[in-house]
Amino acid sequence: MSFDLVLFGGTGDLAWRKLMPALFQAFRHGSLPASGRIIGVARDDLSDEQYRALIRARFDEVDLSKRPAPGEFERFAEMLHFLRMDLSKPGDYQRLAATLRERNADTVVMYLATAPSLFTVACEQLAAAGLNTANTRIVLEKPLGHDLASNRAINETVRSVLSEKQIFRIDHYLGKPSVQNLFALRFGNSLFEPLWRRETIANIQITIAEDLGVEKRGAFYDSTGALRDMVQNHALQLLCALAMEPPINAHADAIRDEKLKVLRSLRAWTPEALAQHAIRGQYTAGKVGGEAVPAYRDEPGVNPESHTETFVALRAEIANWRWAGVPFFIRTGKRLANRDAHIVVNFRPAPHAIFRSPLGAANRLVIHLQPKDGLELHLLAQGQENRASKSAQQTLAPVHLDLDFDKRFGSERVGAYERLLLDVIDGRLNLFVRSDEQEEAWRWVEPIIDYWRNDSAGPRPYAAGTWGPSAASAMIARDGYCWSEEC
Repeated sequence: MSFDLVLFGGTGDLAWRKLMPALFQAFRHGSLPASGRIIGVARDDLSDEQYRALIRARFDEVDLSKRPAPGEFERFAEMLHFLRMDLSKPGDYQRLAATLRERNADTVVMYLATAPSLFTVACEQLAAAGLNTANTRIVLEKPLGHDLASNRAINETVRSVLSEKQIFRIDHYLGKPSVQNLFALRFGNSLFEPLWRRETIANIQITIAEDLGVEKRGAFYDSTGALRDMVQNHALQLLCALAMEPPINAHADAIRDEKLKVLRSLRAWTPEALAQHAIRGQYTAGKVGGEAVPAYRDEPGVNPESHTETFVALRAEIANWRWAGVPFFIRTGKRLANRDAHIVVNFRPAPHAIFRSPLGAANRLVIHLQPKDGLELHLLAQGQENRASKSAQQTLAPVHLDLDFDKRFGSERVGAYERLLLDVIDGRLNLFVRSDEQEEAWRWVEPIIDYWRNDSAGPRPYAAGTWGPSAASAMIARDGYCWSEEC
C-alpha cells in the first residue's frame, strides 16, 4: 500500500519531538509501508535535503533508545520531503495538490500538527483545492477548541468536507500500551468482571501527575490550563475505559458508543458540587528533585497575574446502575512530587471481619500508566502469628502481586504515537475520539470553566514538588478516603 503523509507544522515542536521519532520507530520495526512518502509542510524555506538535515539534528534530543544507528536515518530520510506553505494562501494548497498528484498514493493523510485556530482554514482550503477525496484522512491534534461552541464549530467545518470515518481526532493517551492493557484487563479476562461494580468497589482514583513545569509552552498553557489540557481529554478517556460497559465487539463504533454512554451518565454539576468537588491550584516556587524551580507566574510567557490552573482535582459520579454511589476522583497537575500516572481501584472491605488486619486495609488494584507500566494487586495474607495473644483472631498483613509489563513483554513495545500513526494509515478508528464524545466531554467540563471564570479567589497555591493544594486532600476526605500516597 502506498501512502502520502502530509505533516502540517512539519518543523514544529510536536513534529520533531513526537511524530518523527514515532515514524522512525515504525520504519525501524518494519511496520511502516516502504512505499510511503512523508511531506513536511511549514513556512520555512527549505529544500528536501535541508529538511532531512534539520530532522536528523533534532534526533540528537530524543530518548537514546529512539536515536538512529549509523546508516539508519539515511534510509529513513529517503521518505522525507518538504514543501513550503502558508496555510492562509489558497495558491499554496494548489501546489500541494500538484505534489500529491505526482504519485496518486492509495492513502493520503493530512496531519494538522498546528494551532487549533488554523484547523477550519486548512480544512476549507483543502476542500477548495480538491484534496478531500475518498482516500483522504485528516488527523486533528488536541485541544479541539477551548469550549463546547468552538469544538462544535471545528467539527462542523471538518464534517462539511470529510465524512466522520475520514476524521481521526487523536488523544495519544489512548495509544499508550498501558491503556491498551486497561482494555485487555477488563474485556479479555473474566476474573474482574463480576467485581467491576458498585457492590464491590468503594472508589476509583485517576492520577496524572507531572513533575515538569510548562517548559517553553508558557503562552499556550496560560490560555489553556490543566482542565482543558488534561481533564477534558486524557482523564475523561481513562474514566470511560474504566466505567464503560463491554462493547458488543471490537469495532470502532461499538467501543465509542459505550464510551459515549459513560460521558452522558456523568452527574451534572450543581453550584454546591462545584464549590466542594472542583479544586484548582497553581504552583508556587519550590524544589523538584532537589533543584529550585520558579513559580508558575514567573515562567516565560505567563501573565504575572495569571489565574490559570496548573492543578485540578475533581469528584465525579456516574449515574447508572453499575456505578451509582461510587465516587471517581480525578487529579492532574504540573510541578507535582513525581511524574506518575496511575489508576487505583479501591475495593470494599470484607463484610465481616474474622481476622485482625491493619486499620483501613482492603484490596486494591493499581494500574500503572507511566513511567512504570504494569499492575499491582494488593491483598491481605496471614502475617506473623502472635502466640502470646489470647485472641483467637489471626493477624493479616498486606502483600501484593506485581506485574511489570516492560519486564514481561520487553521495553521495545510499540509507542503511543507509533501505534496511532499506523492506525491512521490503515484506517482503524478504534483508538480515536468521535465528535459526539468530544462534545459530551466539553458539556460536562464547561460548567467548571464558567464557575472558575466567575470565582475571584483564583486557584489555590501549592509549592512545586508537593502533591497539590491541601483542598484536594480535604475533598477526598469528605467521603472518608485518601489519595494513594497519603493512605
